[in-house]
Amino acid sequence: MTTEEAGPRLPADGTHPRVSREEYDIRLRTLQLRMRTVSLAYHQQRLNGIVAIEGSDAAGKGGAIRRMTAELDPRHYDVWPIGPPTEEESRHHYLWRFWQRHPARGEIGIFDRTWYGRVLVERVEALAPGPQWRRAYDEIRNFEQALIDDGTRLAKIYIHVSADEQRKRLRERVENKYKRWKLSAADFRSHLRLAEYDAAATEMFAKTSTDAAPWHVIAGDDKHYARLAVLETVTEAFARNVDLSPLPLDEDTARLAAEILGTGD
Repeated sequence: MTTEEAGPRLPADGTHPRVSREEYDIRLRTLQLRMRTVSLAYHQQRLNGIVAIEGSDAAGKGGAIRRMTAELDPRHYDVWPIGPPTEEESRHHYLWRFWQRHPARGEIGIFDRTWYGRVLVERVEALAPGPQWRRAYDEIRNFEQALIDDGTRLAKIYIHVSADEQRKRLRERVENKYKRWKLSAADFRSHLRLAEYDAAATEMFAKTSTDAAPWHVIAGDDKHYARLAVLETVTEAFARNVDLSPLPLDEDTARLAAEILGTGD
């Protein structure tokens, strides 16, 4: 059952929280270490999780992902940047390529844009006919429920920036040659249609935020605040009812450690 009445809403312009640099540095380190603890517990206990990140263009999705993974063992997670489907992927149902990237037991998969492209960019840019993106709400709910029923933890995050902040960040990418690789004409076309994207996102929350897979909308005008909020959201969702304590040494390892290192009683 969707939670349309109690579903999340996009933050109003001028209401985005901010944090000081000092607070950011302290809380970031704590949250990154907790994320590492979560990842190690998932690896040890053969659990798996998916972080699905959507948001406005230039909302800071990549920066949030880099901070999320900074302390993780690279063998225990994958980051999937999702763009237009390849020729091979286009031959299949649009969810097929996401099944192919489903994380193995013991791993976490992080999606930088997701299957929600069907009801966001493909809807707004008329890349999918109306009947296709409208039925996608049911398809996506069923897809996510299948993941959850199989034991996969799912954290869905939408980072939102105001029109003024988005314009500011696009300007930075134009003026800073080291950021131009992030920029394309599509970013400016999307900016001109930001109101349409916001409307599509609002309907998406209403249709697909469920008790089992709720949406978490994060105000992104302050990148520091957004990065902390993403880490807090993921660690809280993934740590719930999971034992995060380190595994004890097995009997053989403990015996050898005692013999070689003189450890133990």
